[in-house]
Amino acid sequence: MNEGLPALTLPAGRIGPYAIGGKDGTLFLAAGPCVIESLDHCLRIAEFGKSLCEKLGINYMFKASFDKANRSSIDSYRGPGFEKGLDILAIVKERLGLPVVSDIHESGQAAYAGKVLDVLQIPAFLARQTDLLLASAQTGKTVNVKKAQFMAPWEMKNVVDKLRQGGAESIVLTERGTFFGYNRWIADMRSIEWMHQEGCPVLMDATHSAADPGGAGKSSGGDRAMGAILARSGIAAGADGLFLEIHDNPDKALSDKATVLPLGWLEELLKQSLEIYNVVRR
Repeated sequence: MNEGLPALTLPAGRIGPYAIGGKDGTLFLAAGPCVIESLDHCLRIAEFGKSLCEKLGINYMFKASFDKANRSSIDSYRGPGFEKGLDILAIVKERLGLPVVSDIHESGQAAYAGKVLDVLQIPAFLARQTDLLLASAQTGKTVNVKKAQFMAPWEMKNVVDKLRQGGAESIVLTERGTFFGYNRWIADMRSIEWMHQEGCPVLMDATHSAADPGGAGKSSGGDRAMGAILARSGIAAGADGLFLEIHDNPDKALSDKATVLPLGWLEELLKQSLEIYNVVRR
């Protein structure tokens, strides 16, 4: 037999204002600090990401959480909170002309957040919360759901079905690793193709996948170098874009400092990822 390689599924869709996925798509990047630290900090990171992605021809969206509701310790910094955090994201959006994404945790947050956010993100631990999914779908915004660490990729079909029945027309899924023993994630690159088969574009959350949850006692540990490896691997497996945490001083980051990527790494990583992306789609 002399059969060719099986083709990747590569469904097309939208994420906020951007077309994403498909064989002719453009590489997408959602990047920013793990948590909002200040308005000035968000603006600096967003300006850097925007300038670099314009140079490379990559569609860019700024990401940052207004509340990290699942931190390891009660003493950990969570962020500025719902209303103040959304106010900061609205300023970033207005001043820089960038779309923004952040995660919500309760169904009552969806409608208000949808007035600011271009993409509502559902955290992995909440991926099965029906009311949260339905409320997000009803905003009419893109909904990005991170695959739960306790779910198989094919179980995300039920998540997609809930969103579609709730009226969502723009759905994106994100791989961010699965449980593998104590304080360890493992990223199964096959999950990208399995989730593509649900008809949704898929992002690779490379920095969270490189974390060791709770591995530093009262905070997560991890290895940021592994995040760079996972980013390239995810694109090679067919991911339509990257979800990355970036910071101008990673060792001083208020959340996920072990895995957040330095700004100085980003250009080379994106150039390599773009080359891989184009090869996969040829």
